[in-house]
Amino acid sequence: MLLAIDCGNTNTVFSIWDGEKFLCTLRTSTHHARTADAYFTWFSTLIKHYEIDLDISDVIISSTVPRVVFNLRVFADRFFGCRPLVVGKPECLLPAQPRVDEGTIVGPDRLVNAAGAFDRHGGDLIVVDFGTATTFDVVAPDGAYIGGVIAPGVNLSLEALHMAAAALPHVDIAKPQKVIGTNTVECIQSGVFWGYAGLVREICARIKAERDRDMRVIATGGLAPLFQQSVDLFDVFEDDLTMHGLTVIHDYNKKNG
Repeated sequence: MLLAIDCGNTNTVFSIWDGEKFLCTLRTSTHHARTADAYFTWFSTLIKHYEIDLDISDVIISSTVPRVVFNLRVFADRFFGCRPLVVGKPECLLPAQPRVDEGTIVGPDRLVNAAGAFDRHGGDLIVVDFGTATTFDVVAPDGAYIGGVIAPGVNLSLEALHMAAAALPHVDIAKPQKVIGTNTVECIQSGVFWGYAGLVREICARIKAERDRDMRVIATGGLAPLFQQSVDLFDVFEDDLTMHGLTVIHDYNKKNG
C-alpha cells in the first residue's frame, strides 16, 4: 500500500491508498519540530480506529514546508523501511515538466494539483486551491503546469484584518444572507466572501482571455465547498485532488523510474 503525505503550511494530511481507493485520511497541524517518533505515535494511534492491515510499502511526500521533510523521510525509513519519493526533488519524475521561467522553483503542491487535475479532467484547466494561500494553477493541454497566480488565503486575510484593526472581531467565514451587512460580523463576512468570489471570478476570466480559450475551473482546498455556493464560480469541486495527484505521480515513477 502507498502512504501519501501532503504537508501544507497549516495542515499535514496522510492518506493510505490501496491501488484502487483511499482507505483512510488523517490530518494533523503542521509543525516543523515534530519528530519521526512523534509522527508514528500519532499515526499508529489513530489508524487503529480504521482496522486496517497496515502494510505500507511505499511513501510519497509533497511539502511546501522544507523543514519538515527530513523528519518525514526518517519516519518513512524507520517505520516502513522505504525511501520516500519527494515531489520536487530531481529523482521524482513528473508526467509533464512545468514550463516556467528558468530558475523558478514551482511549489510541490502546484505540481501535484496539476498532475491530479490533468489525470481526471484533461488539459486546459485552472485549478483554484483554497489553502493558506489561494492559488491558481494553469494546466496546459499536455498536462504541464505553465504558471499561475498566488493571492493571500481567506483565513490569512481574516487574521490580518483582526490583528491590524483592534476594534474588529475575529469572525468565521460564511456566505452572508445579503451583501449589505447590518452589523460588524455581517459586514466582514460579506466583504471576505464576496470579495474572494469576485477575486476568483475575475482572475479566472483574465486567465481564459490571456490564453484565448475556454478552460475548466477545478476547485480544491478546505474552503472550496463554501465558495462553491457562489453561482457558476467553478466547474468541478475535488476534495481529494492533491492526494490523487500524489498517487498519479507515484504510479508514473513506478512505471518509468
